[in-house]
Order: sequence, then structure tokens, then C-alpha cells
Amino acid sequence: MAELEIHHEGSENDPLGKKVGVLAAVLAVMLAVVTIASHRTHTDAIMHKSTANDDWAYYQASSIKLHNVELGEGLLSVLDAKGEAADKLRAKYDDQKKKYGAQKDEQQEKAKKSDETAEADEHRALRYDVGEGLLEIGLVLSSLYFISRKKMFPVMGVLAGVIGAGIAITGLLV
Repeated sequence: MAELEIHHEGSENDPLGKKVGVLAAVLAVMLAVVTIASHRTHTDAIMHKSTANDDWAYYQASSIKLHNVELGEGLLSVLDAKGEAADKLRAKYDDQKKKYGAQKDEQQEKAKKSDETAEADEHRALRYDVGEGLLEIGLVLSSLYFISRKKMFPVMGVLAGVIGAGIAITGLLV
């Protein structure tokens, strides 16, 4: 039985091609890691923004309750209500004003903190995204060596990959 041997011209002994292949594999692994970090960070940003929206809604609810209490106090004053029932209502309104005022301030701080966390996540995700893009460019440039056999492509690929990895690493510091 005759054996069929497929022979590729020029690929018999290409040590640089093997190195470029390994380089492409390393860039691909780094790209995968940065892509996962980017997606996770975007998800965190969405979750923190959702929490911030909930906190702002609770803040608004407390503000509305406080306004309603102030409206009740105003009505008691305009109607010049007197007597034990009016005094009890005024005392109740005073307690509620303190409660809703403190609640409102507490919720505002929580909402601001959640907004800041979401914004920090977005800044970090942007760095991962830029790093991801540069790693993709580095991978493509390195792969062009196999078509053109020009050494400049893996060199440019390494440069793009190193810059992309550096930018992605700064995402850990934000």
C-alpha cells in the first residue's frame, strides 16, 4: 500500500515559525485571561449600578415620606389645630421627621458609594478592554508571519501584546 505524504514547501525546517507559533499561543492565553477579567468586571459594574439605583430609589422614598410629614405639619399650623390630638400628631410628626431625615441621609451616602464603585468598575473594565484589543492585534500580527514569512510581523505582534498586557495589568491597580 502506497503511503500518501503531504509536503508543504518551506515548512520543513522553520525554527522561527515554531517560535512564532509558541508566541501566538502565549498571546492567545493572555487574551483569554484578559477577556474573562473584562467580562467579569463589566458584570460587577452592572451589579453595582443596579444596587446604586435601588439605593437612590429608597432615598427618594424617604424624601417623599419626609415631605409628607412636613406637609402634615404645615396643615396643622394653617388650620391652627389645638388640643391633645393635635399635640400627639405634632409629636408623631417630629419623630417621623427625625427618622426619615436620618434615613434619607444614610441612603444618600449608600447610593453615592454604590455609584462610585460602579464607576471604578467601569474604569477598570475599560483598561481590560483596551488591553484585550491590543492583545488581539498582537495575535493577528504574529499570525501574519505564517503568510508572509516576514519577521516584522511577530516583532510588531510582541510589541502590541506587551503594551496590551501592560494596560490590562493596570486594571488591577484601579
